[in-house]
Amino acid sequence: MSHNEKRKLKIFFAGHFAVDTVIRYNQEFSPSLGGSVAYCSLSLQKYANDVDIAIISNLGMVNFDDKLLEEFGNGSGIDISGIKKFQKRNTNFVLDYTNHSRSLTLRSKSPNLKFKDIPKSHIEHPPDALVFVPLCNEISLQYIRKAIRAFPNAYFGVDLQGFIRSFDTKGKVQLIREKRLLKKMDRIIRLIGERLILKGSEEEMKFLTGLKDLNEIMNYFRKYKGLFIMTLGEKGSLIVKGNNDVIKIPAFKADKVEDETGAGDVYFAIFLYEFLNSDKSWEAIKKAGMLASVAASFEVERKGPRGFKPRELVLERLKQNVIIEDSS
Repeated sequence: MSHNEKRKLKIFFAGHFAVDTVIRYNQEFSPSLGGSVAYCSLSLQKYANDVDIAIISNLGMVNFDDKLLEEFGNGSGIDISGIKKFQKRNTNFVLDYTNHSRSLTLRSKSPNLKFKDIPKSHIEHPPDALVFVPLCNEISLQYIRKAIRAFPNAYFGVDLQGFIRSFDTKGKVQLIREKRLLKKMDRIIRLIGERLILKGSEEEMKFLTGLKDLNEIMNYFRKYKGLFIMTLGEKGSLIVKGNNDVIKIPAFKADKVEDETGAGDVYFAIFLYEFLNSDKSWEAIKKAGMLASVAASFEVERKGPRGFKPRELVLERLKQNVIIEDSS
């Protein structure tokens, strides 16, 4: 590598792939690829070509069609050597859309991730960021502890959703403030400390903190050392760290809205990329949030993991500055 040559970033995403079964107006559609590892990695691969992307996951092959992984083949720029396959059922969610609301039911689940299954090459050539994006509690506290020890110089992304979900006897996803889940999240946040970047939706952040007012929620996280992002849909997002002023990021208008699934994943992946490529100043963090918000506005324009755009188009829409006005 020459003195002036920029080193490629390395970002790893850990969590389950999902087979998503979508039901709209009582009609069941063909299963499609889901899961934050899919949305995060594919969006980032489309966004930039100066980043090495890897996925760490478990796949249950009994109900999984290999064709769903075609976009991750050779030449995709995404390393899938960290995917371990099992002769078991894969994580499968049913997404039932009725009256503008969505219910989520877990039909089956892949085996939990184990740190020993991470390829040796990933340990020897560590990432700049390891991003935990579980769907159904497949990443343990012990796994995170080992990752922190193995990658002492990495940042750690945490997507809140898959750490706090509970499931009833029929597999329906629910948010119940169980002490064990809240205690686990507190320990994760404190363990990672300064190297933490945590993202949660408005609903998830309200659940974690037990608070309803958005300003109170953001103030709650000031006691920790990491960076915290709350996504608010059409109201944009909020970012806080320590005693810095809260950053308010607007949502940008999409040409059309076909499917909002995965928008938060796209936001997170692009934010992390921009953050890691910056001087980490508060102004740089704001810019990262703006670009992440624009990238998410493209994702909702198409169904499934397809609405991804390169950075040039994201910058072009950012310049147009057509935002969704917050009427709250």
